[in-house]
Amino acid sequence: MVAEPGGPEDQKPQSDEARSAFVPPAGVGRRTSASEDDHPTSEFAIPTGLTTEPQGPGPASASGSGSGTTSGSDTIGSAFVPPSTYSAQHAPPAFTPAHGSPMIRLAKEAPWQDRMRTMLRMPVAERPAPELVQKPDEAGPSVPRVLDLTLRIGELLLAGGEGAEDVEAAMFAVTRSYGLDRSEPTVTFTLLSISHQPSLVDDPVTASRTVRRRGTDYTRLAAVFRLIDDITTEDVDVSLEEAYRRLAEIRRNRHPYSGWVLTLAGGGLAGAASVLVGGGALVFVAAAIGAMLGDRLAWLCAGRGLPEFYQFVAAAMPPAAMGVALTLTHWSDVRPSAVITGGLFALLPGRALVAGVQDGLTGFYITAAARLLEVMYLFIGIVVGVLLVLYMGLQLGAQLNPETRFVAHDRPVVQILASMALCLAFAILLQQDRSTVLAVTLNGGVAWVIYGAMARTGNISPVLATATAAGLVGLFGQLFSRYRYTSSLPFITAAIGPLLPGSATYFGLLGVAQGNVNAGLASLSTAVATALAIAIGVNLGSEISRLFMRVPGAVGGANRRAAKRTRGF
Repeated sequence: MVAEPGGPEDQKPQSDEARSAFVPPAGVGRRTSASEDDHPTSEFAIPTGLTTEPQGPGPASASGSGSGTTSGSDTIGSAFVPPSTYSAQHAPPAFTPAHGSPMIRLAKEAPWQDRMRTMLRMPVAERPAPELVQKPDEAGPSVPRVLDLTLRIGELLLAGGEGAEDVEAAMFAVTRSYGLDRSEPTVTFTLLSISHQPSLVDDPVTASRTVRRRGTDYTRLAAVFRLIDDITTEDVDVSLEEAYRRLAEIRRNRHPYSGWVLTLAGGGLAGAASVLVGGGALVFVAAAIGAMLGDRLAWLCAGRGLPEFYQFVAAAMPPAAMGVALTLTHWSDVRPSAVITGGLFALLPGRALVAGVQDGLTGFYITAAARLLEVMYLFIGIVVGVLLVLYMGLQLGAQLNPETRFVAHDRPVVQILASMALCLAFAILLQQDRSTVLAVTLNGGVAWVIYGAMARTGNISPVLATATAAGLVGLFGQLFSRYRYTSSLPFITAAIGPLLPGSATYFGLLGVAQGNVNAGLASLSTAVATALAIAIGVNLGSEISRLFMRVPGAVGGANRRAAKRTRGF
């Protein structure tokens, strides 16, 4: 007799051997649906029980029953389906317009700096395909050799004081000219690297180079720019062998001025600066002698392998000692403050400060921080050297008066000539090409005229006057560089020499040496503000010149892209 279901036999407990571990316990119903192994689901599928948002009125809902709802596969099945709030008549700018994305077409007649900077500021997906300028061999461009040549060129530019953005633009121009697409250069204070990926399925090739030494030679810098200009020009055939040969010649090229000429130029710079702040003929000679002694002492320290900090300490001591010595002689017609100020003009690191602020304004914050830290160390070296001598002079009874101010506005013609002589000496110290010395001398003279007219005749804030004059220096420097197809540094750096805060620095150090810390720090703050005004003014003038020039960009008048943006404006 067979027991009916639900009878007493079914209520008997079964042993563990008679029951499987996978059998659901009593009271739990079996699933009638197919298993997940038979019908796997996607992680993008809508979970069971979740209802989708109704689709707006459209063709699908118009043909339906009027409920206005559609299935989930119709609304969210694709990542490219627009949201329910999207309207074809009022499409937001986040969607691609009907006519497609604007095509980027670069004007070849524009300087390569502008073309490469424009592409570097684009997203990688929007950059145009590289136009092969230099014809490679049949086997194609040699990727390791092109990357090595690019790094060597970038090393010379970075060691010469060029800004990080301009170094990246130069490296990018070389790789594109030799047909290497998907190349990304990276520049920091002492490290250059470049990565090239032939395609999405190939392994990237990365190379790097470290800048061990930095030296100022604008003649070499101009030669590197001419090489890059020839590489990026279709009419000039520059093979890899020819580029290596020219680069080796640039490296072996001797400086245009010898060491003793540089020493005399440093003396002339200090003497002109002393006249600029109210000194006479005797002050000119004393400042020149002090600066030349400091230069020779710094050369001696460099030959012994001492770091650059101690070189600046040694170079700052002889001009200060010369001023203290003249104070001890009690000559009434000599201004020791003008002697010391003239010596400081020859030591202030204006070039490094301008480069550091420019890197920060263009988005290279790591390089900018390193450059500004270098400026701080060099400035501290100058402070230590001058303070040591001032303390010794005070112990010897030197009457150094921090309240003495320079009365120099009554000699405008002499000051203009002194400012131009200062720019001329500064250009020689920077090892500039002789063809650029006249232009930078005139640029510095114009800057001093603007500053004198605003600060001394118009009684405008000296910091604002300095920023305005520096802005004109940057503007004219960019115009000169576009005319000569070279870097703007040879036309800018020496021209800001008359604007450097030498007097504010001296009076700040003197106040600290005499124990008047508050007045000294206030004067040093003025010096720092003036230096930042110079750097920001130079960068702003350069950007204004690029803003109103015809810069390559998107067809149809697309806006000029900014530098590295952090907030998406």
